Amino acid sequence: MSKNELALFVKNRRKLLKITQEELAEKAGVGLRFVRELENNKATLRIDKINDVLILFGHQLGPVPIDRRKLLNHETNS
Repeated sequence: MSKNELALFVKNRRKLLKITQEELAEKAGVGLRFVRELENNKATLRIDKINDVLILFGHQLGPVPIDRRKLLNHETNS
């Protein structure tokens, strides 16, 4: 899952539940600023706090396999 996909996932799930960013922050035990930064795709966020939010949706972050050949080709083409 890319950073942008994560931001969209959280925003879409929050809207499906019809809760505000403030309500999500309170339920997850994180700050409103964190929720806003997460939904706005901030590049650096704490994984433990991301998981605090995702747990409310029945998800968590974890290792995801990637095609290393694509990664290596991208590095050599840059």
